[in-house]
Amino acid sequence: MVRLKKRNRKFNGSRNHGKGNAKNRRGKGGKGGWGRAGMHKQRFTYITVYERDWMANGGHMGFSSIRPIVYETLNLFEINQLAEKGKLEKKEGKYYFEFEGKILGSGKLSVPVTVKARSFSEGAAAKIKKAGGEVIATEPVV
Repeated sequence: MVRLKKRNRKFNGSRNHGKGNAKNRRGKGGKGGWGRAGMHKQRFTYITVYERDWMANGGHMGFSSIRPIVYETLNLFEINQLAEKGKLEKKEGKYYFEFEGKILGSGKLSVPVTVKARSFSEGAAAKIKKAGGEVIATEPVV
């Protein structure tokens, strides 16, 4: 006879299959409840590992702001690429770029660019000024 799967011979002749007393794991009483029962009790470790989204705050532990401030971010190298491709408008011999978010300082800036944005990281502001550009922040720096 052709067998489709390899036969499992692991617990043959062991009487209780590694589950303690022969009475254990017999009826529905060993199940721990129906459905999502015990998710904050005996099945909590399962939730913390595999289903964090089911928990409050998406599984985030500790303090979380009611209205978190989330900005879009853009790096300097992306602004530099736009300037080199000629996709930025020019004002008074300098490129001008406006963005509703935060500018981060990853990368280099090879052309002078006037950048108007909500906020800047310290490194980004320093690199823009070093390249001969100008920094205009629309939100006050705290």
